[in-house]
Amino acid sequence: MTLSTWPIFGHHWAVDLLERGLRAGRLPHALLLAGPAQIGKRTLATALAAALICTGAEKPCGQCRACRLVQRGVHPDVRLVAASDSERGREGVLKIDQIRELQREASLAPMEAPRKIFILRELERANLPAANALLKTLEEPPAQVTLLLTSARPHALLPTIISRCQVLNLRTLPRQQVSEALATHWQAPAEQAELLARLADGRLGWAVQRLTDSPAWEERTRRLAEVRQLAGQSRLQRLAYADELSRSPAALLPTLTLWISWWRDLLLVQQGCAGALRNVDLAAELAREAARFDPGQVHRYLARLQAAPAQINQNANARLLLETLVLHIPAAQPGPA
Repeated sequence: MTLSTWPIFGHHWAVDLLERGLRAGRLPHALLLAGPAQIGKRTLATALAAALICTGAEKPCGQCRACRLVQRGVHPDVRLVAASDSERGREGVLKIDQIRELQREASLAPMEAPRKIFILRELERANLPAANALLKTLEEPPAQVTLLLTSARPHALLPTIISRCQVLNLRTLPRQQVSEALATHWQAPAEQAELLARLADGRLGWAVQRLTDSPAWEERTRRLAEVRQLAGQSRLQRLAYADELSRSPAALLPTLTLWISWWRDLLLVQQGCAGALRNVDLAAELAREAARFDPGQVHRYLARLQAAPAQINQNANARLLLETLVLHIPAAQPGPA
C-alpha cells in the first residue's frame, strides 16, 4: 500500500498506522478520531471505511464499486450518524433514538460488504442517554461491525467510552501544507490560499469550506467589525451585545476564535511581528489600531480571551463569561478611525 491511495492531505502518521493495522488484520472494533474541528477526522474515517471494504488491490483503491459508493455516501453497509439539526441557534444533539437505530442496523447482516461500518460524527454532542446506549454496543460489539467515532472535544465524552476505543489524536497541519493543498488540489489563487492557510490554523477542512462559502466570509467581516466597535462603546452597549451573543450558542466559539485572532494580531503588530499575522488582509487596519492600545493591556486581555473557549466547553455560564470579556476590553486611545 502507498499513501497515494488515501484521499488524505497530511496526517501521514495516522494513515501509516491504519494501513499497518489493515495489513495485519488488527484494526480495533472501535476507533476514536479526536482533534480540533475541521482538520479531517470525518475524511479520514470515510477513507478508512472504504479501505475496510475495498475490493481493489490497494486499499482504498477509489475505483471499485465499494469505494465509489462510500465516496458518494450511499453504500448500504456504511452509515453516517450525526447530530440532529440545530434549533434556535443551538448545537444539534445526537439522540438515543439514533443510537437505537444504529443498534438495530448493527444486528443485521451486511448487505454487500463483509462488515457494517458506522461513522459517528461529533460524539461530544451525544446526550447522556445516547452515550450510555452507545456504551452498551461498545462493550458487546457485533463481530461484523466497526465503529468509527469522531470528536473535537474528547474530554466531554464518558471515560468509559474512551476506554473502549483505540484513540488517534489528530494534529493540525503546517500552514504551508494547507496552502499548497488549497492551491494544487482546489485551484485556489495563491493569495487566497495563503490567507486561508493563515486563518485556518492548521484546519484544512475549514479552509476548503471557506473557499466557496460567501456567507461565512460575510460573517467573519461582521464579527471582526463588532469586536473593533466594542472597544469604543459604553458599558450598557457592551452588555447588550454580550446578552445577544449568548443567545446564539452555535456562534459563540467561532466568534471567540475571531476575537482571539484579532487581538493576537494586534499584539503581534505591536511587537514588530507582522509577518506572523493571520488576518493578513487586514494588515493596514491592524497597524492603525495597534497604536491606539496599550500592549500590556492587550497581552492580559488576550490571555483572558484564550482561556474562554475551554471555559465554554466546560459548561461555564456563557452570558456571564461574555459580560466579563466585553467589560475588560482594553481602552482605546483617541486616534484615526
